[in-house]
Amino acid sequence: MSLFTHRAYWRWSAGVQFARLPATMAPLAFTLLTTATTGSYRLGGVLMSVYVVAEMAGAVPVGRLLDRVGPARGLPVLLLLTGAGFAVLALAADAPAPVLVALVLLPGAAAGALSGGFRTLLADTVDDDLLPRAISVDAMLLEGVLIGGPALVALLDLAGTFVPLAAMALACVAAAVLVPRRAGAHDRVESGDDVLPARLVTYLPWLGCAFTVGLLLSTIEVAPLPLVQRLGAPETAAPIVIAVLSGASIAGSALYAWRGKTGDARWFLGGFVVGGLALAADLGWAGLLASVAVIGACTGPLVATTSVNLQRLLPKNRRSAGFSLSFTVQACGFGLGSLAVGVLPLWLAPLFGVFAAAIAGGMLVAKPARAIGTMSVTS
Repeated sequence: MSLFTHRAYWRWSAGVQFARLPATMAPLAFTLLTTATTGSYRLGGVLMSVYVVAEMAGAVPVGRLLDRVGPARGLPVLLLLTGAGFAVLALAADAPAPVLVALVLLPGAAAGALSGGFRTLLADTVDDDLLPRAISVDAMLLEGVLIGGPALVALLDLAGTFVPLAAMALACVAAAVLVPRRAGAHDRVESGDDVLPARLVTYLPWLGCAFTVGLLLSTIEVAPLPLVQRLGAPETAAPIVIAVLSGASIAGSALYAWRGKTGDARWFLGGFVVGGLALAADLGWAGLLASVAVIGACTGPLVATTSVNLQRLLPKNRRSAGFSLSFTVQACGFGLGSLAVGVLPLWLAPLFGVFAAAIAGGMLVAKPARAIGTMSVTS
């Protein structure tokens, strides 16, 4: 069956895009809400920080819970809890700051395993031969959600400060309705023998790939303004960097989807190394745009390759927890990359992403049998 006529996949895709939308809306929505109620944007930043920490803390334990009850049964409950958390936060917007900080913990903790749960359901939605293409198409759609979320908040804020949070709650409800209901292998509790291998080293190369994606991407996404100012360009040129990054990411994912095969992650990590070194070297406009384009073009394929290999490696009864851990590691990379841009010289910040890519590639080169061959045994 062609992916583009695969009705179950597009239902899954619609559900996961609705589930992602609130997270992309949250930074601006929290800022606008607290600015309107307190006169300062700083509380909004605090709320977003607490939300992210709650997501990361809850990702693996909530993912384990999803593995026990089955993602198809557990995801609607988590989505409704997340939506209820956003609705309560909107209703309590005039409450003291400590109350708001406490209230944001509920949607944050509940949302931590949503991506892992949906990714687990994808394994039951499409066949293995369609999986690389499905993940690549999803990566392209994710770019639209990342861009559309803040734009939607800005539009809805014109109707009222609380409207964006209400829309975030409704998006969670829509995602809950769209969760695939067809029972699959992951809706049954597996035997106790099907457990996560004790040797975490088996997973490290792929977790390293996920970490590298977050680390190097954040270096670009957080620093478009200083990158163009380093070249003597005005602030208005900063969006060009993000446009090239997003465009190259979409193009790379489209090419990967067209091929429909699982690629070699070492090639994409090599692209990250080359692009990161060029970004650090300050080679003018040509060097900046070329390095950003190379990194963007390798991002979608690296994410897809990592995801496919993790699915082959993870036992069926631990996939929600495993994928949630992967997304958490990627988020940690994004946070550390953002911190590097804030405290280090601009030329030095990309080198951390280069180093991470080299380490991940080295693990895949040094232990290809363990990192790749073992997965065919445990899949």
